[in-house]
This record gives sequence, structure tokens and C-alpha cells, in this order.
Amino acid sequence: MKKQFSRQDYENIAAFIAERTQYRPKIALVLGSGYSDFAEAIADADILPYGQIPGFVRSTVVGHSGQLVIGALDGHEVMIMQGRVHYYEGFSLEEVTLPIRVMRAFGIDTLILSNAAGGLNPAYRPGDLMLIEDQINLVGMVGNNPLMGPNDPALGPRFPGMSALYDRRLRELAIDVAAKLKQTLHRGVYIGLSGPAFETPAEVRFLRLIGGDATGMSTTNEAVVARHSGMRVLGFSGITNVAIDAIDSKRETSHEEVLETGAVLVPRLTAILRGVLARWDEVS
Repeated sequence: MKKQFSRQDYENIAAFIAERTQYRPKIALVLGSGYSDFAEAIADADILPYGQIPGFVRSTVVGHSGQLVIGALDGHEVMIMQGRVHYYEGFSLEEVTLPIRVMRAFGIDTLILSNAAGGLNPAYRPGDLMLIEDQINLVGMVGNNPLMGPNDPALGPRFPGMSALYDRRLRELAIDVAAKLKQTLHRGVYIGLSGPAFETPAEVRFLRLIGGDATGMSTTNEAVVARHSGMRVLGFSGITNVAIDAIDSKRETSHEEVLETGAVLVPRLTAILRGVLARWDEVS
């Protein structure tokens, strides 16, 4: 059985990070597949490779740089996870979500999540952006919830409510920013799966039937842990491929396709994120 981390562990790791940066951000971002270039906009950043941070594990997936970038962007100090780890890589959900707990111990109060996702909604096309309004955590619903096990009340309640998982004011700000930029920003439900296999056509039809607009292999567990700890959450999905719902289709989804489209999405997602940060005082 993998190690269970304690509140003291999270605080110790947060202290380790604090000793290596002058910045004290309240906002953190997690960058999904293909989005690592966003962090390049930060000047004079303090960079900590995950391998140098106690408790952190490094992703084995192409497109995830594996480092913590801390600095200032558009007048606000931010902490950026340049790459994340996934449940399908063999890590426990505690290891997958440990950075979120550490962020909270560090003093982060708002988490912005991004991911590369397959489009379930027939109206979505590769290159579209979706604001996550709600989620379905299928990994958690089948018995692998990141909050399972002993609960430390100092970290969050035993039975946390999730009816307002994605913060309404942050969503409204993102919608307004996108409108002013004349960018289409879909709004929908993200479904989190374990991966690493992409969905079968029957699974795609099932995910649509239960209300999904986009699906991927990350984000949902991070969001649950962030909300459990009292953080505000905002989330974006970049639609990198359209989920295949036809049996015997000649087209197959690939990780290379995800990375290629993710690179195209970076400028658009960057514009919205920077627009949100520029107006942060409206929601802080």
C-alpha cells in the first residue's frame, strides 16, 4: 500500500518550496498536455523541477515538462505546474493530487485547471475551448475517490459538498473576457476517466448519454481535492480531438494529435487566462 501523506507532510513540502522562492502567490495554474509554453510568459521565474521537490513524482508522458514555475504575470504572482502526473501512470490518487494539497499549505486559494480533452458534444471541433461548468468524476464514482481513507478535519470536511465545484464568479469573468476578445468559449460538462486507452465508440455514446461535453484523463480529482481544501476552482478544456463514435472508423485518436492541437490552442488559452488575471481584482 502506498504511503498516506499527512498534513505535516504537506506543510513541510510547502516550506521547502517557500525557502526557494521570493514569491508568495495566491493563484495556481495546472497546465495540461501541450500547454507548457504558457509558463514561458513569466519573467524572472523561480523554477523547481519536480524531481527536486520532496514527495513530488514526475510525469512519464510526453508534453508534460515536470517543473514548478513561480513568478509574476500581469501584475499577479502565480504558481504554475508545468505538467501534471496521471492516475494511469501507476501513481496513487494521493500522489496525483499531492501538489494540490501542497499548494493549499503554501497559501494558494484559487486553482485554475486546464486539460486537453476529447470532444463529446457534436458541435465541438478540434481547436475549440470549453469552460468547465461542472464535472463527472467516473474514477471517483467507481470507488477511487481521492478523498477516500482517514480524513483530517484540518484539511477539509469528511463529506464536502460539490454542488458549486467550479466557482461561479470566476466562470462569469472568464466568459466576459472571452467575449471581449471575440473568442468562442463553449460551456460544458467534463468527464474524467482513468485512461490511458482512448474511448471505444460505445463508451463515447455512453458518455454523451450521461451528459458529457468533453472527456479526458485528468482534472477531476485535482478539482475535488482543491474544493475539499477550500480553494476556488476554474477549469478549461482544450478540445484536441473529436471522440470517435462509429464502429470500424478508419480514424484513430492519438496522443500526437492531442499534442499538435494543444500547441495550436496555447495562444487562445493564454489570451483568456491573461485577460482573467488582468481583471483579478474584480473577483478577489
